[in-house]
Parts: sequence; C-alpha cells; structure tokens
Amino acid sequence: MKKYLYETHLHTSPASKCAKADVRETLEFYKSLGYAGIFITNHFADGNIGCDKDLPYEEIIDFFFADYEEGLIIGKEIGLPVFLGVELSHKGTDFLVYGLGKNWFLAHPEVLEMKKSQLLPFLAEEGALVIQAHPFREAGYIDHIRLFPRCVHGIEVYNANRTDFENEMARQYAENYDLLHFAGSDNHQAGRQIKLGGMQSNTPLTDELDFVFRVKNGEMTTFRLDLAE
Repeated sequence: MKKYLYETHLHTSPASKCAKADVRETLEFYKSLGYAGIFITNHFADGNIGCDKDLPYEEIIDFFFADYEEGLIIGKEIGLPVFLGVELSHKGTDFLVYGLGKNWFLAHPEVLEMKKSQLLPFLAEEGALVIQAHPFREAGYIDHIRLFPRCVHGIEVYNANRTDFENEMARQYAENYDLLHFAGSDNHQAGRQIKLGGMQSNTPLTDELDFVFRVKNGEMTTFRLDLAE
C-alpha cells in the first residue's frame, strides 16, 4: 500500500532566524523527494524568530506567517501541499502546535505572557495538537531538560537532528506516559539535510484539522528516511 509522507517539523528563512534555506528551496527539495506535503513550523515570537521581538504584536504575527503564506503560493505552483504548524519555545524547550491559524493567534496575544504549563493545556482546549519536540535535547544553551507529560498529546520520539540516545530516551518517555509517538526532521537547511523523519498516512491529508484528528486517533505512523543509504 502506498504511503503518503509528510514533513512535520521544518524551519525556513527569514521567519526562523536559525534557518539556512528559504521557502522555495525548501519546497522544491521535498517535491523532488515525492513527499505528499509539508508543515512549515517556524519559531514563534517566544523563540528564535527572525524579526525584532519589540515590534507590535500584529506586525510580529504578519512576519511570522509570511513564510507560510509564501509557501501556499509556491506549493500550488509546484504541486506540493503546504500546511501550518507553530513551534513554541521556553529556554530551549520546544513544542510543535498544529490546528490553530493566523486569526487565532491574532486574537490571543496573551499567549506570550502565559507560562507553558498554562499555555499548553489552553491550546489543547482550543483544539490544537500539542507535541513536545526533542524533549531530551542536550546543548550548551539549555540549562536543564524540562518535561510536560500532562500538558501534551505526544512526543517527538524521532528527530532527525538528534542523537540516537536522545531519541531513544524520548521513545521510552512516550511509552511510559502513554503519549503519542511523533517524528519530524527539524530541517533548517532544505536539501543539505541528509536524515529525515515525519508522519505517514494511507491517504492524503485534506487540511491541518484532518492531520490533528488522524494523529490523535493513531491513524498516522512515524517514518525515517536516510538519503545517504
């Protein structure tokens, strides 16, 4: 049976300050691999966003969504469905959020003031799918590992840019807390990314809410892809 592959975790420039590839380069890369679609999950205003965080909130939102909106246009041009995701952050602890759009974020500027222990359940109540990304990531800029097992639906058990040890710890964590298993590449560099990961389905997705429903109901599974093999 054919599997439809979706990238669930990627960053583009200029929305994410850390990204090394723009929207067109990124979409053309995934199109060349035969993906069924991608989710653009750039860093929000609480993370490594590429604009001045002192701008008015509405301007920050416009800047953040510009890459996704460009992706919709390019995606239609080249035949690659583009979906929206958001990566929220707190001192190196990151969360992928799906199912909430630009109008929702415009209407909720308070999200920047809320503690993540309050914000994550609120997002879930609003219908979002909430995934903790790379929960056991270790880096010099991360003071300590923070876990929110009662505030998320699932765990990124495979992140293509993390070590086998970190991913295995994430898998054990998800299993011990009976959390959904999720995967993504965390791609910041389009075709220079060799290892990939994501979610796959038996039929194409229709929109973000379809994705949220399928993941929550176990109708999608993780996959890994190594272009060097």
